[in-house]
Amino acid sequence: MFEPKAIAIDIDGTITDRRRALNLRAVEALRKLKIPVILATGNAPCFAKAVAKVIGVSDIVICENGGVVRFEYDGEDIILGDKEKCMKALEVLGKHFSVELLDFEYRKSEVCLRRNFDINRAREILRGFDVKLIDSGFAYHISDSKVSKGKALEFIADRLGIFPKEFAVLGDSENDIEMFRVAGFRIAVANADIRLKELADLITPSNDGDGVVEALEFLGLI
Repeated sequence: MFEPKAIAIDIDGTITDRRRALNLRAVEALRKLKIPVILATGNAPCFAKAVAKVIGVSDIVICENGGVVRFEYDGEDIILGDKEKCMKALEVLGKHFSVELLDFEYRKSEVCLRRNFDINRAREILRGFDVKLIDSGFAYHISDSKVSKGKALEFIADRLGIFPKEFAVLGDSENDIEMFRVAGFRIAVANADIRLKELADLITPSNDGDGVVEALEFLGLI
């Protein structure tokens, strides 16, 4: 049985349902854990730290798909991504699509867009730019190609003095793929993207938060 020293877990579609409502069974289960629980999300830092406080887990958060990390609730954001690269890509996309920005003023390393255009065509347009276009299932994200949830997890693991392979990770969408590639045990909830399931060591029987509870039970943590 894998015995993790820490957990990294996505928020939207993993702890929440499609309406972005928190699963209270999952919240209760996460509060019981005796190891660090790091939220790893595509959301902006202000949202991520608020959710961490509400859930009652570690103040350590990975935000903006790895573009920002924070180690303390009132601490400084550590910005790992370059938003200027994303802004240049946004300018090009704006010539081809009617793009709609989401919480732009709160994001420090990336640009978040409504899912109202053809992402595959957009990726072709941005070929050659030093950015990537990510579909979190809730929004599109123009992100610095040098950052990911996986690289942010490695950054945090080093600060905590543990190895990334000592993490168990839980997620549901393509923005969790890099995190799955560096962790020691990978868990996809039942509603996860097929590409994530292909990397998973465990696929839970149930969707989102109910799947999180099943995963923690499987690991013997609750």
